[in-house]
This record gives sequence, structure tokens and C-alpha cells, in this order.
Amino acid sequence: TSHTWFWSVIQNDFKTGNIDLEGCMRLLEKMQISFDEEHLKHIFKKTIDKHSGHIISMDDFRAIYRALVHRPEFEELFKAYSTDGKILPDSQLLKFLVKEQFQTEANETTALEIIMKYEPIDEVRKKRQMSFEGFIRYMKSDECSIFKSQHRTIYQDMNQPLCDYFISSSHNTYLIADQLMGPSHLWGYTSALLKGCRCLEIDCWDGNNNEPIVYHGHTLTSKIPFRSVIHVIDKYAFMSSAYPLVLSLENHCSPKQQEVMADCMKTILGDKLLSSPIGGEVDMTRLPSPEALKFKVLVKNKKTGTLEESMLRMEDDYRGETEDLSDSDFQSEDEDTDDTIPLQRSRRYTKRRGDQRSSPPPQKKTKVKKSKIAIALSDLVVYTKSQKFVSFQHSLEHQMCYENNSIGETQARKLVRYSARDFISHTTRFITRIYPKGTRMSSSNYNPQEFWNVGCQMVALNFQTPGTQMELQDGKFLDNGGCGYVLKPEFLRDRNTSFTPQNVGGYSKPMSLSIRLISGYQLPPSSLSKTNKADPIVQIEIYGVPEDQTRKKSSVIKSNALCPKWNETFSFNIQVPELALIRFCVEDEISLINREFLGQFTLPVMSLNTGYRNIPLMSREGIKLESASLFAHVWYY
Repeated sequence: TSHTWFWSVIQNDFKTGNIDLEGCMRLLEKMQISFDEEHLKHIFKKTIDKHSGHIISMDDFRAIYRALVHRPEFEELFKAYSTDGKILPDSQLLKFLVKEQFQTEANETTALEIIMKYEPIDEVRKKRQMSFEGFIRYMKSDECSIFKSQHRTIYQDMNQPLCDYFISSSHNTYLIADQLMGPSHLWGYTSALLKGCRCLEIDCWDGNNNEPIVYHGHTLTSKIPFRSVIHVIDKYAFMSSAYPLVLSLENHCSPKQQEVMADCMKTILGDKLLSSPIGGEVDMTRLPSPEALKFKVLVKNKKTGTLEESMLRMEDDYRGETEDLSDSDFQSEDEDTDDTIPLQRSRRYTKRRGDQRSSPPPQKKTKVKKSKIAIALSDLVVYTKSQKFVSFQHSLEHQMCYENNSIGETQARKLVRYSARDFISHTTRFITRIYPKGTRMSSSNYNPQEFWNVGCQMVALNFQTPGTQMELQDGKFLDNGGCGYVLKPEFLRDRNTSFTPQNVGGYSKPMSLSIRLISGYQLPPSSLSKTNKADPIVQIEIYGVPEDQTRKKSSVIKSNALCPKWNETFSFNIQVPELALIRFCVEDEISLINREFLGQFTLPVMSLNTGYRNIPLMSREGIKLESASLFAHVWYY
């Protein structure tokens, strides 16, 4: 049956005679078989080397198809459950689902649905059976991905206060390169929004013709109009997620241009802009939920006066009115803003870098000048008022639930080290944003995990900079349907918690995890290879609380990127799985000290599927490598 089906699918393409490489690619695409061009060229060349010429016959194509698609590790599993080595009846498929994939809730209907969806041969499908062709298609599908399919949709409770969620957050969103000379571009906003980011940063400065501009102050980064940024946000805000979007304004504008900003947001965003408390009620004890704020854009900025005063003003036109921000609201520029150290200062400092003791970094300038805020802009701030962070005690005594703090990574790291318990108590009450230090000239990132460990909601990263840190960010927010909001574990939401990352105590729910790395498939060839070769090695890393951090390495498979086989088992004991991420990283071992990145996949440990699973691989830029994957068996209790 399999042969008849195969010939019937391909014979049309061979009507006019044999086919070349192009024809071979077209035929594989028609059959919906994903392939890496380098690997296909290599297999094709091996086939035509057997006989001279550049074209292949039907038999040749069948050999190429089998080399690409019929994987021995799949065949072994299929034959273990097939009664005759050729067919899998629905009853046997059900056995496989329960016994191997640990799908205890699977029944005859589940098995039948899989057959209907993946079996390409009509007569086999009609008999409620599965051929090896169908089994391969099922094993390579999203249903057999290592990432739980339930977690691809929004499954968490979205009715808790905003401060109970980790929120996907971007820093210097307008930059698409470094933060000294790099271009500012609207694409920064578009790409972050399409990735599900829910907190964007906008650095606003006075521009010509009374039009505010967005760029990285005191640097040579290019400038874009604030108005254009808001147009892009209006267009893409809710394309990837329906949940609220926060615009974190780093505002350096004069009151006059602040009014232009307010007007701009009102006219362009219209009803999307949240300008008064929902339901007209001011509940000062608890923030609203992501569910209650669906399809709303929130402005995060400094604010003068109270919410009630803003509401009383709603009816009147307060154009042209400004108010001084008190010292307690105002932060000196280096402290509050995520500014890079200005160009002229950093240059002067690096010149004399030789003798560091004699030239300490420049001192922060203390600002005596009071900051003015336009009432029109101040009144647009409802649940996300930027408030200077003084101390945890000060926040506990004075801070309102709608006031948020921004803390630089250096200060935040000290607080994690010396006051973790107070830090967690703080993040159970108030939204806390962490941002990269200003000396990261190349827009590099810090490890976000240490701040998620203490419940910080907005851990802002430079989305434009690829690397492990962004891979952790992407992996964490794959969860909950990729909506940009992930509910924090109970122990980071409970105001009376005694959990700390260094001392997990009674909050530990240990997981014993076992991963058998079986094989790789169509891995990207090494950039040094003239053909399709690489020497792949796989690292499996756990990121979480300090005692869960670990890394294990596979052996190196020489000269095989098409189908390397490892069959190695790795065991992990994870104390706090609710906070842990697992990262699979594939590298090409060029030498003992030099490796080239080939692909990776990161996901929350709680989103792991059990059984035989394919692990998709992503490029450094976070784009899925269509044909590349790892194959593993996952088990935990």
C-alpha cells in the first residue's frame, strides 16, 4: 500500500522524464517535507554520483526521500507497536500514547483523531489504521513537541491584580543596534509587539516644530518622531496579545511638548488609551487584572496629585497648565533613567582608563532644578505612576498600589543579595521594573532569571540584542499562549511568604527529571564546512533559583549534522520547578576551546511534555529553523 501511495504521489512529476535538484525540491515541498538545502544537496549529489549526469529517476527520488524522512529511531518505535511491521491499528496507537507518551487520559477517540489528521494514505486511514508514513508525520508534529500543547493557549487565571504577573518588557525599544551610534527605528516597536512584549520604553525629547522626538539622549543614535511611534503602537498593540500594553515614558520634554505627547496619544490611540480608572471607580487597595484591562494602553510616567484630582479635572480643559513635581517624585537623571553615560563623559573616562585608581568614574550630578509636568500628560497616568524607589520600608509605609518603581540592575542585584525577603515582599505589592545599567554601550543584557526569582514583574531587556538572556526571555514568555503575561508562582504572590531564592525551605516541590537525548535531525551545518557537516555537541542547562542552576554536556558526534545519534541520559533534581527554565543548546565543536552556535530551544520546566518528543531549534535571532530538531525521551516525577 505504501509503495502504491508513494508512486501515485510522485508519478506526475516524472511524466516528462527524470528530474533535477530544483524538481526534487519542488516535489518535497509538495509532499510537505521540510528540508535543509545543504543536507538535500549533499544527499542528491551522493545519489547522482552513482551514475553520471544531473538528474534522478523515480527510484533515486525514493532513496533520497527515505534518507531524509525514514528515520531509524522512528522505525524502531513503530515496529515495537506494529503487529506486522507495516501497520499500526488504532488500538496499538492508543497503547503507544498511554505507555510511551504518558497520555493517561488518551482514549480511542484520541487515537482516531491522530490517524485522521496525520495518515496520508486514504485506504489505511479508512481502516482506522496508521502506516509508517503517518507515524513519521505525527512524531514530527507540534503534538509531539517537547513544549506542552496546553501551554500554547492562555490557560492561567488572568483575573489577579497586575502585580501578580511576570510581564514581558523591553528596554530602549526604539533601538535596533547599540546605544551610542545605532539607528533608532520603528521596527524596534513593531518586532517587540509581534513578539508579545507588553511594556515598551519610549525616550522622549523636545524636537523641532513643537514635535517631540524619540532617541537615546546625549548620544548619536538617530531620531524618530514620537507621533510615528504612537501610530505603530496603534497598529500593532494587540496583534499578538489582547492583554494591556504599558508605555513606559522616559520623559525629557518641556511641558509644551508633553502636551503634544498627550494630545498625540489621545487622538491616535482613541478608546484604546486608558485615561481614567475602569468602571469609573478608584479602588486604591488593589490593581485591576489583565483581564479587566484587555485591549487597553496604559501610560507609565510621573504624575502630580491623586487619581481623584485627575478624575475631577476630566471635564475641564487644562491645556497649558503645569505643575512642579516634588523632590520625592523627581529622580536625578542618572538615577531614574536608563540613560547611557553621555558621550563626552564616557570618552573622557576611557582615555585615562590606564590608571583606574586615580580617575574614578564621574560623579552623579545633583539636580537642583525642579521638573515640570504638563497636567494633560499627568492625567493620563492611572495605574502605572512612576515613583522614585527609596527603600523597601519607605514603600511599605508610603507607596500606593498604583505606584511603580524602576530599579537599575546594579542596585537591584545588591538588593537581591542582601534583602531578598524584603524584595519579594515588595514585589507582592508593587510593580517593579528592572533596567540594564547605562554602561552597557553595546546594548548587552543581564541575566533576567535572578530578578524573576524575587518576583520582579517588568524585567526589561534589550530585545535587539540576541544571546542567552533574550533566549531565556523568549522561553519564559512562550508560556500561557505567548500573551506576555505569566502568573507568578503562589509563593511570589503571597504577601506573607517567607520564600527566598537562596533558602527555598518548605516551598520546594522537588522534581526528578530524566532526559534521554536520542538524536539530532538536519542540524545547521558548520560555517566552516564546505558540505553539510558539523561536529555537534548538546548542552542542557537549567536556569532557576541558585541551587537549581546546572549544565550538562553530551559527547561530540564527529562530521554529522544530518542525523547525529547520542543515546545519552541526563538526570536533574530541580527544587523549584515553577521558576526553572530548561535550555537545549546545539553547538559545533571547532576545537577544544572554540564552539560555534547552531541552534537552541528554551522553555519553562513546567511546560515539558513527557515521552518521545521533538525539540524544535531556533536561530540566534529567535527564528525557528524549519527543518532542524533534536529527538529525546523526557520523563519526570
